[in-house]
Order: sequence, then structure tokens, then C-alpha cells
Amino acid sequence: MDKSWMHADRRSRAFELGVEELIQFALESGCNVNKLCCPCMNCAHSKSFKAGVVKDHLVEFGIDKTYTNWIWHGENVSNESVPEEHSETVEQNPIGIGQNDYSMGGSDDEEFSEDSDEFLRFVEDGDKPLYLGCTRFTKLNGLVKTYNLKAKHGLSDACYSDMLILIGMLLPEGNEVPGSFYEAKKTLCSLGMEYEKIHACPNDCILYRDSNVDATTCPTCGLSRWKLGKNEIEKVGVPGKVLWYFPPIPRFRKMFQSVSTAKSLTWHADERLNDGKMRHPADSPTWKLVDDQWPAFGIEPRNLRLALSSDGFNPYSSLSSRYSCWPVILVSYNLPPWLCMKRKYMMLTLLISGPKQPGNDIDVYLQPLIDDLKTLWDGVQGVYDSYRRDYFTLKAVLFWTINDFPAYGNLSGSIVKGYNACPVCVEHTKPHRLPHGQKMSYQRHRRFLPRHHPY
Repeated sequence: MDKSWMHADRRSRAFELGVEELIQFALESGCNVNKLCCPCMNCAHSKSFKAGVVKDHLVEFGIDKTYTNWIWHGENVSNESVPEEHSETVEQNPIGIGQNDYSMGGSDDEEFSEDSDEFLRFVEDGDKPLYLGCTRFTKLNGLVKTYNLKAKHGLSDACYSDMLILIGMLLPEGNEVPGSFYEAKKTLCSLGMEYEKIHACPNDCILYRDSNVDATTCPTCGLSRWKLGKNEIEKVGVPGKVLWYFPPIPRFRKMFQSVSTAKSLTWHADERLNDGKMRHPADSPTWKLVDDQWPAFGIEPRNLRLALSSDGFNPYSSLSSRYSCWPVILVSYNLPPWLCMKRKYMMLTLLISGPKQPGNDIDVYLQPLIDDLKTLWDGVQGVYDSYRRDYFTLKAVLFWTINDFPAYGNLSGSIVKGYNACPVCVEHTKPHRLPHGQKMSYQRHRRFLPRHHPY
């Protein structure tokens, strides 16, 4: 069957006829006309609609070009184009992820890095149908949905395990539902979502890492590392404060192991309209300054330009609670404008929680992230790009920070209140203290306007 239309312009007549051919083939193969799997780039086989809606989606968003075997639409998996040693994998993989990855991988004797091979094995395992004949959910997205319920409603590990067992009993035999919380967690950790729990001084003096990893008291303030219980007795093994650190480098590797994401990460160089207008951060002076000052960095479009965002919030509904939680998030500006601010591409790297906010001591908690950013600036070797099918050295630079004014003061160390609150004017700030409220106000902003401005 000719599938060359999948690579044609979706506005062309050839693409339109190809979409009709796909839908007609699916209906002739026995698919439900009211519940047809949508292979567009937006739905990615995860949703089902009426045939007319699927056609509209394909014309609007385009088709997943890696969907070479239409197994969601009744086509039998062919082993002709797959190497003999991989034929068993394709037979056991209902959505054909194995074949697509091998076709992108090049020749049979091409070597893959250990982490790439591990990720491919995970994808093949995670994309199995939830049970035989299931077309709506895979093992992975079913697991993610149940895990989100656990987090949302605060289910205990034992309760979550019992829920998984019950779901497994309700589904047909041979289903892919994990039998316990341990198995579910092990599967999710394969995504590259590993984390580190780093003990911290309750007074925000140090992190117990590097030279202080075995210390039991803070060398700065002398406070114990461990939490104090009743009668001031130390609970050895229970830290007084913990920093949750989610290393970004393994997740950057995983991003380039996805064909569609790896392609999107070079959109600014391959597909951006360069007409002198501000359409993307790549059009900004800062982006061009980095390219000019460090041409070796700028010549590689896969090198990442990052922004760091942080702010604190009260995770509890009670306003009387002083408990604080500070997430630190990285955003990649390599992505197209309609993707870079999507939640799925906002990368949580630090979670600082405790009875009080870190304030100006937030730099203590940023240490592990800064170390990784320094490593990324020097370069991480052996990153596999599944779109270009080669290995490269990944580098990254931190462009900007995104925060409100008080958080800006914490991150930069700048004064943001008092007589010299403006970080631009500094000593030339024109403050005025209110005589009754005793608060500072900042007026006379019209002095920045031209002399005869109507305001």
C-alpha cells in the first residue's frame, strides 16, 4: 500500500486522498466508525473520535509520520522490513513502536548507548495495550492516570497497591496492570524521573553533600542534622529538613530520544521564519549575543537555551499555615512558541519545602542545580539524537530567570524594598514614606516620560 502521502503537504490533494484512503481502510478492516483511533500529531493514538473528526484532525495537525504500520486501523504487522532478530519484538508490540524505532535507528550493526537502549526497552514495554484488545489505554498511560489519583487524593502506598490489585481483577486475564506500588514505581522510574533527597540544615545554612555528606551537625550554626522529638531527643535517621532534587541532565537525554521532541528542539533553526520580526526568543538580542560571543556554542542548534523560574506558595488551604513550598523550574526556549510554555515541557528540578521560606538563602539550595548547569555548559557527551540518528555533545546556557519582584530579590541578591528598592535606579530611587501608614511609596514615574508627553 502506497503511504508516501503521509510525507506530503497536508494542504495538498495527495494528502487529502491519502486520509480518505486511511479512513476507508480502517472501516473496511472492521473499525468502529464512531470510535476511530486518531493518529494525528496532537492526539498521537491516545484518543478516539468519529471518522469525520479524525479526518479534520489529520488535515489540521498532520499525521504521525512514524506510524508506518496502521495497526490501530486493522493492518497486520509486517515483518518484511524488520531484521530477523527483532521480529519477535514487533509481534509482541501492538502499536509498532519497535519497528519505528529500528527504522529510525539505521543499520543493524549500529551501536546504541546504554541509556538509549534502556529507554527503548521501556517504551516498548510501556506501550503495550492495557489488556488484549484494548485500543484506548496502554500500560503506561493507565499507570500514570492511577498514580495521579494517588498523588491528588493522598492515597497511602498500601491503599494504592490494593487499588491496583482490584483493577487487575476487574480487567480481563493477562492485563498489564502492576501488582503493587513497588512495581508501579519501578516502571515510572525508568522514565528518567529519578530524584535525590538531600538533607539540609533547618536554618538553611548548608546542604549535607560533598564534604558535609557525613556530618551530623551543621558546621555553621551547630544545629543537629536530625529532627528533635519529645524531650529534645534526636530522631537519628529522620532529617530536620530535606531538599528534593530532580537532576535535569537525564531528562534532557530522554527528550532527544523522542523523535518528535528532538525535532521540535531544533525548530528555531530549521523551521522558524526569519524575517526580522520578533517571533521567537531566537530573534532576541540575548540569543544573538551568545551566538556571537561563543560561536562554538551557537553553531550547534541542539544546544539548549534555558530559563529558570521560581516562586513560593502555601500548599495547604489554611491561610494560617506558614508552611512554604518553593519549586524551581527550568524551561527550554529551543522549542516552538506553542510548546515551550506547555506544562509537559516545564521541568521541575528542585522542591524546597519547610516551615519557612528560604529567602536569601535560596542559593544554598540551588547548589546541585548550578553544578549540573556548569556541567551542561562544558558539555555532556554521548547524547543520542533519535531524529538525526547520531550522537552529539549537549551543551546548555541559562538565559533568563522568571519570577515576581520579591523572588527576584532572593535569586539575585538585589534590594527590592526600602529607600533604594529599584534595582535599576538604586540610589536614584525617589521614595516617599506615607506619614500615617509608615509604608514606602514610589511616585514621580512621569519623570521618565518626554517633556511634552500628554501624560
